[in-house]
Amino acid sequence: MIYVDWNQAKTYCEWRGAQLLTEAQCEKAARGIDGRTYPWGEVIDCAKANYGNCVGDTTEVGVYPTGKSPYGIYDMAGNVWEWTADWYSETYYQNSPSKNPLGPNSGLYRVLRGGTWGYVENHLRASARDFNSPDYIYKVIRFRCVRPT
Repeated sequence: MIYVDWNQAKTYCEWRGAQLLTEAQCEKAARGIDGRTYPWGEVIDCAKANYGNCVGDTTEVGVYPTGKSPYGIYDMAGNVWEWTADWYSETYYQNSPSKNPLGPNSGLYRVLRGGTWGYVENHLRASARDFNSPDYIYKVIRFRCVRPT
């Protein structure tokens, strides 16, 4: 689902008994535990993800099976950005604990992860991040929900 702002995404996830992924959960889901650069490994090409105008628009979920993450999750990189639960902080990596880091308690912007079809490969790295106002709606932003275990 695209064309949703952060509040709509959060509300939908809660309605489903879930929550938006945190920034850390999103990176772990994309990277796994072996430190890979992209969800599928180290080498990037248009057969693994929709990026850099490979297609020139959004694609259906699951079009890139060779681009799955180590956990078998599709489309963790490319195609469209994904809202996360966290507020944006420029110093997220410098000031966060290495285990289960959380973003700040408030802010102006929410974190986006995953890159998009119009961006070059460095935006598809598992560690790549962007941000936008929570009320921003556009065709290159979606979300995922996760249920706590």
